[in-house]
Amino acid sequence: MIGFLLSAQQPPEPRPVTDTVVMRFEHVYEVEPSLMQEHIQQHEFPAWETRRIVNSRWEHLDWMHAHWADSVVSAEELLGESERQASRPEPDNSTTKE
Repeated sequence: MIGFLLSAQQPPEPRPVTDTVVMRFEHVYEVEPSLMQEHIQQHEFPAWETRRIVNSRWEHLDWMHAHWADSVVSAEELLGESERQASRPEPDNSTTKE
């Protein structure tokens, strides 16, 4: 049987990012735990479990990109395209038929 001591696997203290978001591990954002206690019971789980979940998500994303994406578009590129489209004048589709 493989075991671990939860006390040895305590995650780091949360660092506030905003009033409602904290970060314990690099690039892992969480809702401020105090905001999550009214409706959902919070569970303690070891730091290795958080790392395992995050690593699995990255592996899944890499697999999806390798199998389905022709290209990977950054958020900056998407935002730029969205802003360019918003700044274009709407085409005049009001053709009159007599």
